[in-house]
Amino acid sequence: LYSERIRELDRTGLTLRHVLEVNPDAARIAADLDAERKAGKIRGPLHGIPVVLKDNIDTGDQMSTSAGSLALEGSAAPKDSPLAARLREAGAILLAKTSMSEWANFRSSHSSSGWCSRGGQGKNPYALDRSPCGSSSGTGGAIAASYAAAGIGTETDGSITCPSSIAALVGIKPTVGLVSRTGIIPISHTQDTAGPMARTVADAALVLTTIAGPDPTDPATRGAPAGSVDYLSALDPDALRGARLGVCRKHFTGYHDGTDRVFAEALDAMRQLGAIIVDPADLPHAGEYDDAEFTVLLYEFKADLNAYFAGRGASSPMKSLKDVMIFNEKERQRVMPYFGQELMQQAEAKGPLTEKAYKDALAKCRLLSRTRGIDAIMQRHQLDALVAPTGNPAWPIDLVNGDHFTGSVTTPAAVAGYPHITVPAGFDHGLPVGLSFFGRGWSEARLIGLAYSYEQGTRHRRPPTYAPSIDLGAGLEGSVGSRS
Repeated sequence: LYSERIRELDRTGLTLRHVLEVNPDAARIAADLDAERKAGKIRGPLHGIPVVLKDNIDTGDQMSTSAGSLALEGSAAPKDSPLAARLREAGAILLAKTSMSEWANFRSSHSSSGWCSRGGQGKNPYALDRSPCGSSSGTGGAIAASYAAAGIGTETDGSITCPSSIAALVGIKPTVGLVSRTGIIPISHTQDTAGPMARTVADAALVLTTIAGPDPTDPATRGAPAGSVDYLSALDPDALRGARLGVCRKHFTGYHDGTDRVFAEALDAMRQLGAIIVDPADLPHAGEYDDAEFTVLLYEFKADLNAYFAGRGASSPMKSLKDVMIFNEKERQRVMPYFGQELMQQAEAKGPLTEKAYKDALAKCRLLSRTRGIDAIMQRHQLDALVAPTGNPAWPIDLVNGDHFTGSVTTPAAVAGYPHITVPAGFDHGLPVGLSFFGRGWSEARLIGLAYSYEQGTRHRRPPTYAPSIDLGAGLEGSVGSRS
């Protein structure tokens, strides 16, 4: 049924363009898993459940891993990433590779989220002329459109939480190191992480339980709590009762009236559910490390991408960032018809990670986002979590000028490497708006409990209508989602 739905909606019909390729072995794998179940072997709650993966995650099968780029089309990884291996061992069916913003939106500052040279421009299921956000655009659009039970995205700064927010999904960006980064085409080893995207908090918690865990090839996982964590045990409908939540108002509200309206209703709902709202609890130094973050990403993109290619060996047609840039220029008409590769050029110009400029920028990011940022404000007010609107509703797709962000709260947790969860909070003019919960490192269980309590107490998600566009003439009446 999922495969048929992909055929009907993705390249024909509505042409949502969220899947790059379907696993040709999926039906056989499903039959094998059905046989296991009939024989009494049940691997767990994901046994036989189809999931989709973003196209930057290695799978040791017939599907490519290409970061959405024609430069890597047809390039199959020699083996599963640890993340994919965990899903397979749990019995999940890796159904498809989803489209994404090419190179995880780290090619041009004028890019259109959801566009890649392999798949074209993806559409938002809630309004087809609106952006699906990115870079995990395909996973977000696919799960909103019910192509699979759940999916995997990756985030450096906003790439799980933004597409989840504007597609009325639950997205979990874990603490960096909770999920192995090995076998994932990178941007930044200090900020990259994979995480689940699903239609409910429970589904996302189940997938996170499956993919989290140590990996001897990824040093970041050594910092994770010892032992496995069952995040399903955190699903407490009363978790908001008595919880102290700090409102990140300065910098993260006031950029969009409809978003502010939905957020105000979310705060009222959380008060009714027993939360103690500390308003404001503004993040110190927010915005002061944006330039330093960009410097870190430029340095690490070059170093980490070159290291990834080296690890792929002969299976990769590209051996370096420079090779990718040469390919892009050679295939400019197909690869760069709308925007260029100036971010790649800036990254290629950077030196090694031993340079003082890189070390100073990284130290500034960690100090201001962690010690003097999230940690400081949570300690000052004794908070369980920080809350804010995830970002503005989806903007019109614009291949000429690129994306039109007006605001978001993704950067503090992204730079800190701390967990961040978004959950559906309502609608503005029929477009979803998300509510974010974030906090200290390794606090996923607490955040999942809070998000679940809010979800169960409000039940804002409603399925997409696949409208060609939003009806601006309808005004605001009925635009904010109600309980259902």
